[in-house]
Amino acid sequence: MADKISGELHVANDVLAEMAGYAARQVYGVVGISTPDTEEGITKLLPLNKMSRGIVVTDGEKGIHVDVYVIIEYGTNISTVSQNLAEAIEFTLKTYAQVPIEGVEVHVNGVKVRK
Repeated sequence: MADKISGELHVANDVLAEMAGYAARQVYGVVGISTPDTEEGITKLLPLNKMSRGIVVTDGEKGIHVDVYVIIEYGTNISTVSQNLAEAIEFTLKTYAQVPIEGVEVHVNGVKVRK
């Protein structure tokens, strides 16, 4: 039987962003993560190794707040995909990192036909 160790676990916001990115990749209708800032209306799809740049994790009063910037697959229901994405990120962070969630905000930066 394992002994219980006292103390607290702190997970860096960058790690939480990576976890949110992996959760986002599993959601049907999400083509990919994009940059939070759009230049002249042009959004850039981030490669898998830089997904966390499109996810901003901040500390709030009641827990962490996640802003995720995505590109959605053309022909899918944006509202449904966004809701599924927010739920997937919240579930992943609560289950695996055991952090309280203040909120998850999904920013749809564009739509794209999946190849």
